[in-house]
Amino acid sequence: MKHTKNKIIISVTNDLVADKRVNKVANSLIKFGFDVLLVGRKLPDSLPANFSFKTKRFNLLFQKGVLFYACFNIRLFFFLLFQKSDIYLSNDLDTLPANFIASKIRKKKLVYDSHEYFTEVPELVNRPKIKRIWEQIERIILPKVKHSYTVCSSIADIYNKKYGIKMKVVRNIPVCEFVKKQVSLFLPGKIKNRKVILYQGAVNIGRGIEQMIKAMQYIENAVFLIIGSGDILENLKTLVQKLNLKDKVFFTGKIPFDELYFYTKKADIGISLEENNGLNYYYALPNKLFDYIRANVPILASKLPEIENIVTKYYIGCFIENHNPEHIAEKINFMLNSPEKMQTWKENLKKASSELCWENEEMVLKDIFLNL
Repeated sequence: MKHTKNKIIISVTNDLVADKRVNKVANSLIKFGFDVLLVGRKLPDSLPANFSFKTKRFNLLFQKGVLFYACFNIRLFFFLLFQKSDIYLSNDLDTLPANFIASKIRKKKLVYDSHEYFTEVPELVNRPKIKRIWEQIERIILPKVKHSYTVCSSIADIYNKKYGIKMKVVRNIPVCEFVKKQVSLFLPGKIKNRKVILYQGAVNIGRGIEQMIKAMQYIENAVFLIIGSGDILENLKTLVQKLNLKDKVFFTGKIPFDELYFYTKKADIGISLEENNGLNYYYALPNKLFDYIRANVPILASKLPEIENIVTKYYIGCFIENHNPEHIAEKINFMLNSPEKMQTWKENLKKASSELCWENEEMVLKDIFLNL
């Protein structure tokens, strides 16, 4: 039964363009018969939001910190209050206050999508006062939210133990069926005839990117390509200059996610070197892991539970034992110089890719939203 008249407002604090999870959820909800409006914010460098559904982006005075989150939630609250809708879908804790209060006042259904273990992100771990504020918000609101889901079973278990809530699990896995399009790749000319080691995703602390850059000092005939943007991007560019690695490390900036797959396919190795900086990273199941799998790219990863589980189960790469740059370089060189292993990993990646499909994950969404 299609709910053609039911409207869902999805809210995020990002600029919409690079959020693949939210885009997939929105498209799935449209498939189920809902009318979707996606709300986020506009940044100075935001790319156009060309989607198959309606969008709204707020221009805000503040771009980060307490004032940003306060302004965003106030703006979002009043927007939700006066916008026609049947269901609110709140993405992450930083959109939940506005959604929760508006849902109570307007007596609307609320669904919560937790993309990560928010109160344990590295940006909060070393800021105890700010962390306590978010923990208090979580403690007050989350037990009252009836419908919720998250990205992996480890985080779902934590919330169950903390608040007695039964979160469902919708992993952030790529869509298996997609329309092939012609994409002009804007890649540095110097990567030709050299192996490509790839990092894609948010360029933030604790992702092992800095150590990978340092490791490039010990790796020959290969380049390190960094796709994405984030808090430490300028610091990393400075590090590349300092180590004189500008011919071996390249930054593309953000790439629209409907083009990203074609860039990922160019890689020989994809890295997912998250550090154990707090429980959010410890239990992480990064989007890029599944993007590498979808593009049949062997993986070098950290031995963190959820990541290790996927890489070991399908045998699609290997692990680092520590984040020492020389050790990382040793692992990369081992992978690049092991053609038989690379071939085995690529064969296994095909099997993993056929099983790990968004089309399977969206059945959980269907169950949640069509039974509200």
